[in-house]
Amino acid sequence: MKPVMALVGRPNVGKSTLFNRLTKTRDAIVADFAGLTRDRHYGNAKHGPHEFIVIDTGGFEPTAESGIYMEMARQTRQAVAEADVVVFVVDAREGLSAQDHDIAAYLRKLGKPTVLAANKAEGMTEGVQLSEFYELGLGEVHAVSAAHGQGIRSLVELALAPLNLPEPDEEGAEAEADVIRLAVAGRPNVGKSTLINTWLGEERLVAFDLPGTTRDAISVPFERGGQRYELVDTAGLRRKGRVFEAIEKFSVVKTLQAIESANVVVLLLDATQGVTDQDAHIAGYILESGRAVVIAVNKWDAVDAYQREQVQRQIEGRLAFLKFAALHLISAKKRQGLGPLWASIAQAHKAAMTKMSTPVLTRLLQEAVQFQAPKRSGMFRPKLRYAHQGGMNPPVIVVHGNSLEHVTDAYKRFLEGRFRKAFDLIGTPLRVEMKTSKNPYADKD
Repeated sequence: MKPVMALVGRPNVGKSTLFNRLTKTRDAIVADFAGLTRDRHYGNAKHGPHEFIVIDTGGFEPTAESGIYMEMARQTRQAVAEADVVVFVVDAREGLSAQDHDIAAYLRKLGKPTVLAANKAEGMTEGVQLSEFYELGLGEVHAVSAAHGQGIRSLVELALAPLNLPEPDEEGAEAEADVIRLAVAGRPNVGKSTLINTWLGEERLVAFDLPGTTRDAISVPFERGGQRYELVDTAGLRRKGRVFEAIEKFSVVKTLQAIESANVVVLLLDATQGVTDQDAHIAGYILESGRAVVIAVNKWDAVDAYQREQVQRQIEGRLAFLKFAALHLISAKKRQGLGPLWASIAQAHKAAMTKMSTPVLTRLLQEAVQFQAPKRSGMFRPKLRYAHQGGMNPPVIVVHGNSLEHVTDAYKRFLEGRFRKAFDLIGTPLRVEMKTSKNPYADKD
């Protein structure tokens, strides 16, 4: 599971600037979930070989008792609860405030790993100017400038150090190749727990926690038709209960972590509520993560013909970017449509792990160019020479040639369609990357 870092502090200390610096974006990857304030965002960040999730929170006033500030404080407390490490951001230029003391007291009481970052410290000499922040009782004060990128690398290293993260190759070595990691993602109350309970009940397996799972994530191993699966919990199931109850406590972090650690994601929709913005946000994150996906519309037995038509239109419109995914209409409660759903899960995993030979890819590329050449850009037309596979889960195809920076997105989609059809890549994203060959005479007079 990816570790989680929460950025906490009073308003206008530069938390959002630091968030953008860490995630290398101008906004969150998953933004504006229903029920969350606009001041709370989630994004992906990477430091060396390690990836982690960053939460940007609104201005924190722990003592607020009413209004928007109380709601923002509640959201910040939830972010801190979800986090593995907290970065407490203060303003080095404005100095210490009473509100900083309140936040520090709250963080000390929690006892969660916390790093104190004095932002806007560009041009300042450490020592006397930052000494007052030691009053907060949170240890060393780290001077940074989110706007200018100063001190960010060392800050992240300090924040991640207590987590003892394994190297990515170690995680990969521990993973079993023949086990499919499966996540069920969706909004609260769409029936995730019901679907999971139905699966487990059908298989008559005793669910238990796998050793080594951390941060309250639950992995449920089970087997179906000779294939071993590992269910990555997103539904808020009990850790050590004999019965998996439908506790639909929604956690964005848990959903993001489950999606990231899965091989295949079942995106569960609610036929009675249609496709919402929140569904589209979760679907976008699945695509961004490159995970194989199957769409399942639950509670199909509870809607009439008109509602069914509306839901299908909404899927075609709002989830058009997942048109490569298989669609299933199910009822988890009545156990309807679950057999074909399992078949699509297996198909999506197989597609995500497909191996494609260089000669076949190159032949398909040449046939595509003969059928439809890329558009000319000025005096030059992009020349596509050969292709090879650059990765799996999701499959990546790297195309080599000249002037490929001029290949349009529309032509990339055309190539993707040809490759998909040839290799029957149903249920997995496919990434086509262009790599222009360097001219060996470019630097010579």
